Amino acid sequence: MLFSDALRLALRAVTAQRLRSFLTLLGIAVGIAAVILLTSIGEGIHRFVLGEFTQFGTNVITAVPGKTRTGGSPSGLPSSARPLSLDDARSLERLPHVVAVTPNVRGNAEVEGNGRTRRTLVYGVNANLPRIFRSTVQSGQFLPADDEGSARAFVVLGAKLKSELFGSENPLGQRLRIGGLHFRVIGVMAPKGQFLGIDLDDTAFVPTARAQELFNREGVDEINVAAEEGVPSAVVASAIRKRLIDRHGHEDFTIITQEEMLKTLSNILNVLTMAVGALGGISLLVGGVGIVTIMTIAVAERTGEIGLLVALGAPRRTILLLFLGEAVALSALGGFLGLLLGFGLAQAIHFALPALPVHTPISFVLLAEAVAIAIGLAAGVLPARRAARLDPVEALRTE
Repeated sequence: MLFSDALRLALRAVTAQRLRSFLTLLGIAVGIAAVILLTSIGEGIHRFVLGEFTQFGTNVITAVPGKTRTGGSPSGLPSSARPLSLDDARSLERLPHVVAVTPNVRGNAEVEGNGRTRRTLVYGVNANLPRIFRSTVQSGQFLPADDEGSARAFVVLGAKLKSELFGSENPLGQRLRIGGLHFRVIGVMAPKGQFLGIDLDDTAFVPTARAQELFNREGVDEINVAAEEGVPSAVVASAIRKRLIDRHGHEDFTIITQEEMLKTLSNILNVLTMAVGALGGISLLVGGVGIVTIMTIAVAERTGEIGLLVALGAPRRTILLLFLGEAVALSALGGFLGLLLGFGLAQAIHFALPALPVHTPISFVLLAEAVAIAIGLAAGVLPARRAARLDPVEALRTE
């Protein structure tokens, strides 16, 4: 049998029962649309979360006090870890491939200014913070590069804190009271938005030593280090670890690299995306069952036709491929319809809810269509084999 004849027979079989064929491919279409929609939302959230982290740079390394345990159970005893200090931070500045270092102290305090009071986050940092975390100053300047021990009482306001305290007025040069200390405003940061539920604009930045005095801290909460672009973070992290061990005598701190954190987070988000895609794939199984049912009915209805084809000399392989072609055609058409439906719904959701990230990679589209064809092929095997094994004499008797 010529390929064109086989194709014409398959299309005629599909179009002969239009309603039945449409309902069959609709089952596949709904399954594919569900997979596309769910994976698009999952991939969109994946990219959004990673984008939130990478906005601060991918070459940031953080040292925090205390050694993280990876096994065993907590002892219940107070920690004897030596706190990280300003001297530790200064020692890290001299390491190779280190671009900038800032010791970080943070806490919550009341900020009074312009006759208004607001409780907000206060960060103790140095002049290197904008360089490390890719922040920009909207007006004025950031903290000057004073000596840590004699830093002047300056403060830089986040965009929201400035708006809450001063409105549209110019705050530069104004005095603020933070806790029990007085500061002079020298700058306002550009809006940064929220990060994991923390409003980065509702903040105040003061020198680290002043924050230690404000919150009565001996050490610092963490030390943030920016490595040179192109240099593996693991190399710089190893040098930081060695330097701090030399200073402390043992490893009573934890080094966290941005690369490690992003890799772990990406793996978790990939698993979640696959999980929601698998949930949508359940409906594909229902569509596959529908194809098996319809093709079994088709074999029963066309028994006489099959017997005639075999009697005229059609090889059983041709009969097998004929029915497999019908199953694949149904699933492929259903898959294409599902792609249009799923992509359309994803774009409609993104248009209606711009805050909800939606992204549909082309790889997902191709994989979904391949899965639809594979399901049609698998679902059509049993009915097609049954058709190919029919005895032509018995088949012709059904006429």
